[in-house]
Amino acid sequence: KEDNCTGRFWEGRFKSQALLDEAALAACMAYVDLNPIRAKMANTPETSDYTSVKTRCEHAKKGKQPKHLARFAGSPRKHMPKGLPFELKSYLELVELTGRCMRADKRGAISPINSPILDRLNIAPENWQKLTTQFTKVFHGAVGRPQKLDNYCASLEIKRRANYKQCEKLLG
Repeated sequence: KEDNCTGRFWEGRFKSQALLDEAALAACMAYVDLNPIRAKMANTPETSDYTSVKTRCEHAKKGKQPKHLARFAGSPRKHMPKGLPFELKSYLELVELTGRCMRADKRGAISPINSPILDRLNIAPENWQKLTTQFTKVFHGAVGRPQKLDNYCASLEIKRRANYKQCEKLLG
């Protein structure tokens, strides 16, 4: 609806959501990268076909950056280079940890450990599980911290802020 494109075909089949900050981006990336594991189509992130995490792993083994994917720029700094504001290693650890927690065939679960990336994104570990397993159920429309959502809605002159309570609760 942002671009005034309407019609049952587009509205019924394709969903898009604005990811307004690093927390929303990381949650959505992990959600997508873990879909094949949740569907039992793959056992590990590095063997899950058609995912960015598999492509990143394959290229990392060769010491290369996939050209069609945004690069990891590392920790946020004053003069941030263009790219994802965390390190590949941290993202892979986060995906691995999250994937292990979601395995239904295990009796226990890995205790929630504060991952460095979760600390940097200010996401509570208990919220991360919900973000990465129910992203499309929890959010409809723009996603980000409340201030980012306010700015986004103001820039589009939208009065109603969908997802505000969920963004506030899960992303702070």
